[in-house]
Amino acid sequence: MSIILDEIDQLVNNEDSEGGVLMQLTRAKESGKIQTHVGVVAISNKINYRKSLNERVKSSLGDDELVFSPYDGTQLQAILEARTDAFRDGALESAVIPKTAALAAREHGDARRAIRILRNAGDVATKEDVEKVCEDHVDRAQKRAEADRLRELLSGLPPHSKYILLALTNLDTKDGNREEFRTTEVYEAYETICESEASDPLGLDRVRDLLRELSFLEITESNKTGGGRGRGSYTLHTLMNSPEAVFEMIDK
Repeated sequence: MSIILDEIDQLVNNEDSEGGVLMQLTRAKESGKIQTHVGVVAISNKINYRKSLNERVKSSLGDDELVFSPYDGTQLQAILEARTDAFRDGALESAVIPKTAALAAREHGDARRAIRILRNAGDVATKEDVEKVCEDHVDRAQKRAEADRLRELLSGLPPHSKYILLALTNLDTKDGNREEFRTTEVYEAYETICESEASDPLGLDRVRDLLRELSFLEITESNKTGGGRGRGSYTLHTLMNSPEAVFEMIDK
C-alpha cells in the first residue's frame, strides 16, 4: 500500500506532527496496526526538506530521494499559454506571457506562482479599466504576488515565531549597517518583545529550532559560520524581506 503526502513541509517538524505521522506509517505493520507494508511518497518543493527531519524519522523511512528541476522559461510559458482561456480574446499583449514566464523562471520556477502573477496582472488591468494587460501590469503583479506569498506564510506562523521574526526585523531596522545577526542577539531582542506582549519567552534551544523553521520557509536566511581560532562557530540570521513589508503583514 502506498500513501502520498503532498507538501509535507507544511507540517511543523516535531514528534507530534510529521515526525509522528511518518514514524507511524512506516512502522504500521511492525506495530501490528495493519497487515501490509506501507510505502510513503512525500512531496516537497523545499529541496533541503529531508535535512530538517530528525535521525529517527530518517532511519525509519529508509528513503530514496528524487529531485525534479524547477520549470524553465519554455515550460512555464507553455503552462501559462494553457491558462489564457481565463482572459477574453486579445486581452493579453503578446509580450505578457513570455515576460511572466521569464520572471518566474528567473526567480523560482514555480508554476503556481507564475499563474498567480498572470492572474494578478489581469486584476491590475481590470482595476485600471484598460482593455489589455501589458508588461507594466506584470511587473506590478509580481510585487503583489510576493506580498501575497509573504502574507500567507506569516498568517500561518504561531505567536512565538512571529515574535522571533519581529525581533530580527527590529534588529535590522535599528542597525542599518548590518544585515546579519547572531542567534544570541535575536534571542535578546525576542525576550524584549515577549516582555512587551506579557508572554513568557521560550528557551534558547527552542528559539533556535524556530529560527531554522523560518529559514526553511525562506522568510529568513541562516548561515553557520566559524568564529575564528578558539571562538567556535555560530549562526547568522538575515531577513529576506524588507522590514516595512514584515511589519505591515504581521500587523494585519
